[in-house]
Amino acid sequence: MLITSGFVLSVLALSVEAEAQFRGKGLSANYGSTDFNDFQDEVVTLCEDRTPNEYFRLTIEGDCRSVVRCDKAGIAGTIRLAKVKCPSGLAFDLERQTCDWKASVNNCDRLSKPRLAKPNLHTVEPVCPDGQLQCGSGECIAREFFCNSRDDCQDGSDENVCRGDEDPNKSDVCNPAECFLPDCFCSADGTSAPGIAEGVLEIANVPMMITINFNGAVNDDNMRELYNKLFHIERINPNGCTAKGTFFVSHKYTNYSAVQELHRKGHEIGVFSITNDEDPKYWTDGSYDTWLAEMAGDRLIIERFANITDGTVVGVRAPYLLVGGNEQFNMMTDQFFAYDSSISAPLSSVPIWPYTLHYRMPHKCHGNAQNCPSRSHPIWEMPINELDRRDDPEFDENLTGCHLVSSCSNIYHKDQFRQLLQHNFDRHYGTNKAPLSLSFDPSWLLANTGFNDVIDDWMSHVLSTYTDVYFVTELQVIQWMQNPTSTASLRDFAEWKENCAVQGQPHCRLPNACPLETRELPGETHRLHTCLDCP
Repeated sequence: MLITSGFVLSVLALSVEAEAQFRGKGLSANYGSTDFNDFQDEVVTLCEDRTPNEYFRLTIEGDCRSVVRCDKAGIAGTIRLAKVKCPSGLAFDLERQTCDWKASVNNCDRLSKPRLAKPNLHTVEPVCPDGQLQCGSGECIAREFFCNSRDDCQDGSDENVCRGDEDPNKSDVCNPAECFLPDCFCSADGTSAPGIAEGVLEIANVPMMITINFNGAVNDDNMRELYNKLFHIERINPNGCTAKGTFFVSHKYTNYSAVQELHRKGHEIGVFSITNDEDPKYWTDGSYDTWLAEMAGDRLIIERFANITDGTVVGVRAPYLLVGGNEQFNMMTDQFFAYDSSISAPLSSVPIWPYTLHYRMPHKCHGNAQNCPSRSHPIWEMPINELDRRDDPEFDENLTGCHLVSSCSNIYHKDQFRQLLQHNFDRHYGTNKAPLSLSFDPSWLLANTGFNDVIDDWMSHVLSTYTDVYFVTELQVIQWMQNPTSTASLRDFAEWKENCAVQGQPHCRLPNACPLETRELPGETHRLHTCLDCP
């Protein structure tokens, strides 16, 4: 079982011990010692060529729970070791850079991740002709050969600097003079709403958009106990249309007749993969063909068995929010996906608005061992702004944020859940009105008794209190951003009027229950429920 990153970060935040600053030269036989203080003279050597977010062990003895990272937050930029410890019963997985059940961790006999050869990109004097860069093995190759999925350097170092700011061919920073709606949107720090800089709108006239998203299989239980409860015909946005949600659907265990009914009522359907594979590297290091099979394949299945023929399945969310770098986004571009909603933006005082990936991301690539895109892609990113999960934001100490609501590990009681929803709504509404993404694993809401009642009551409270707040889909957020419109004119905003308040009966009440085996899930037979004929 993989412990999700939101849980891990919250646990680690409670376990961090900021050690005294250590300085020194040379690595001695202390490496592997069980005494942390033995390393007071070894920090510079230990931290050489390590990124600040890489955790490693000082010893292979003990229970495999303790790791450190190199922290350059010391005085005058000096380096110190920050120590963290997994909770009892868990061990730290070096490959995945996260805590997991000890039986699932197979690298407790190693001190650190394998060190990859790196090219010499930053030298005092030029060592290569113009347009070329030096490999770690010494030869010079053309800049464009870096990160092209082929080893052009003898040591393969040209393919080891392809994430985030390392990529020598990374996209440029935002240039508003060349980025125009409806196809391109960016701002210097990501916090500006569309239409504000141009003087078209004032922040008071920008609608507050809330997206309620669910990840995973759609089945009878979550339809009956959750989705029908939250999105009923009487829950009306200020424009007279019913509240809408987005459902990122995975194939396994999904009832496609229920997906068809959600789509009929005007909700958005996105893709969440076929297999939902639990191996993080399957996603972060996945090839173009892996992402093609998982996401484009999932869309084909959804469109076929939920009978969605209008081309609206255009959104992607990666399982466990494990982004697949440029390979994922190259696939999305080729397959005409419009947006991704897998990248988390770190908790900050002012949240991030959605942006297109024509230019560099306006925030850091957040999360353990993430693989965010570094190149330019004509894709919208719907970032998941981390939630402030403190019980009392005025007095409590700072805690790490959580991306999925269901990953907020300190939320146990109904009053805590209500406070979480209201406080984060106030944060967004009171600053720049960036869309508030509330993303759930539906089983979390159902497993916590009364939580579905809490969010049901909160949605009613919001709509009865505010005249400028809308529960909309991810795609509807993009539609508004492409055509920024004042709240006074939203009642006639055509893009939000389609499937405004759908009534009537489902396409079928007794779907066909088809026994099905798939190549992606070998040896497993599932019941595929669909209103169409069995395959």
